Amino acid sequence: MALNQLLAYTIDPITPPRPGTPTQQAENLISQGIGVLTIVAIVYFTIQIILAGFNFLTSEGDEKKVEAARKRITDGLVGIVIVVAAVTLASLIGRIVGLGDILNFETVFNNMGL
Repeated sequence: MALNQLLAYTIDPITPPRPGTPTQQAENLISQGIGVLTIVAIVYFTIQIILAGFNFLTSEGDEKKVEAARKRITDGLVGIVIVVAAVTLASLIGRIVGLGDILNFETVFNNMGL
């Protein structure tokens, strides 16, 4: 005896959401937000490293200034590593969960018109 005869009604098959549905729009919005924040973070930490390098060069041998510049360079590098690791981990989790390539930056740039 078939399952639908046992339950006395038919079960419609589950279909994935169509593009343009609220689910797809939410996924695009989240992907774009993550992409923009990632770019902003990398630019910020790169500027911090450049400014720290300038401070290092203009420290004139003052130990406190040299140490502050080294700390700023280290903080900038750690920041970039954390951003890259976070994006990599989010992409990996997205693929494991079955969300697909939610961090595809090519798609993000195309959606933003860049």
